[in-house]
Amino acid sequence: MRVLVGGGTGFIGTALAQLLKARGHEVTLVSRKPGPDRITWDELARSRLPRCDAAVNLAGANILNPLRRWNEAFQKEVLSSRLETTQMLASTISKAPQPPKTWILVTGVAYYQPSLTAEYDEDSPGGDFDFFSSLVTKWEAAARLPGDSTRQVVVRSGVVLGRAGGAIGHMLLPFRLGLGGPIGSGHQFFPWIHISDLVGILAHALEARHVQGVLNGVAPGPTTTNAEFAQALGAALGRPAFIPLPSTVVKAIFGRERAIMLLEGQKVVPRRTLATGYQYSFPKLGAALKEVVA
Repeated sequence: MRVLVGGGTGFIGTALAQLLKARGHEVTLVSRKPGPDRITWDELARSRLPRCDAAVNLAGANILNPLRRWNEAFQKEVLSSRLETTQMLASTISKAPQPPKTWILVTGVAYYQPSLTAEYDEDSPGGDFDFFSSLVTKWEAAARLPGDSTRQVVVRSGVVLGRAGGAIGHMLLPFRLGLGGPIGSGHQFFPWIHISDLVGILAHALEARHVQGVLNGVAPGPTTTNAEFAQALGAALGRPAFIPLPSTVVKAIFGRERAIMLLEGQKVVPRRTLATGYQYSFPKLGAALKEVVA
């Protein structure tokens, strides 16, 4: 297949492009900068959609960038980097004389309300209780296409674990020094997925024509709390992981609204993902972390 990938130069996009090429597909990236096998967002806005069999959007500014203050300007950037790219791709798909057969958007489990007791699958309600949940609602709405000529899939991803970036990048140094530990109380759920499985789910959704609608992009193993994650990462590195990061520090670094993403969590299960027949490479946390830190 010819696959167009928006935001394809980042952590997830790089892994997805590698996997798709290994499976014999052609990949064209949409990015801010021009280059081989790429078009820019400006070029996409000016011209029609290049011929492709499928389109995927992964674009979006990193919400948990600790170097960016959580002010109005950054909130607008977080929104526009997701909504405008998604709207642009959806609009060019709907106007294409030969639209792609498949259109996939990756959003997040922030759609579901944090809880210490509730369990969420793909049919659970959500999307209307804070900045991030309403962002996911707007994001998914921006992707919706009229009619049914293009198969539409949304993957709501958990925290992505991988060597080349993602959440682990910020955590490794303190954990390697034996200074890691749970964030806040540590009781909050920590929905995670290995990068190989997130891109595996995307490739599965591209290739398996029966897959459509919402899939939760989280690991299927026993649900994990933040404290259990910290302990498992410490064990994978052969280091203790008992020094908690107090919630006051998290709020000071990230701002109160953003800190919720780290201090509270959701118990999310991939019921529909498993029902589609996807087989996970890293269903359990210990093996996933060993691969990441190897």
